[in-house]
Amino acid sequence: MTEIFFVLTVIYAAYVIYVVVSDSKKARVIDDSAEALMSVAHTMPPLIPEKVMAQPLVKPVTKTAIVKSAAIKSGLRNPETGEIITTYANYRFMKRWIKEALVAEGLLEKIYKNNELSVEIETTIKDAVARLESIERYQILITL
Repeated sequence: MTEIFFVLTVIYAAYVIYVVVSDSKKARVIDDSAEALMSVAHTMPPLIPEKVMAQPLVKPVTKTAIVKSAAIKSGLRNPETGEIITTYANYRFMKRWIKEALVAEGLLEKIYKNNELSVEIETTIKDAVARLESIERYQILITL
C-alpha cells in the first residue's frame, strides 16, 4: 500500500513540474509572437478600403419601410388585457374571453355548453371565429 502511495506521489510531482515548465515556455512564445504580430501589423495595408469604410453600415429606415414591415399575425388579442392567443381551434378548450367576444360582437347567439355542441353549431362557431379574426380590435399587429 505504501509503495502505491509513493508511486502516485512521484507521478503527481512530475506532472506539477511539467505543467510549471511548459507554462513558462508558452508565456515566452506568446510574448515573442505578440511582438512579431505587432511588427507585421504596422507594415500591412488595411484589409477594407477606405471608400468602403466611409459608407454607412445600415440603410436609414423610412416610414414606408416601417409600414410595409407591419404584418397581421394569425391569432386573437384580448383588447382589455392584451393577452394573445394563437391556438383556439377547439371550442371546448377556447378561452372564456373569446367565447364572450363572439357573443358580444353578435357573431353567436350564446355561449354554448359542451353537451350542446353539434356539427352544425361547430361550423357556425368556426365561421364566427374567422369573422372575429377580421375585426381590427382583436387582431395582432406585429412590427418588424
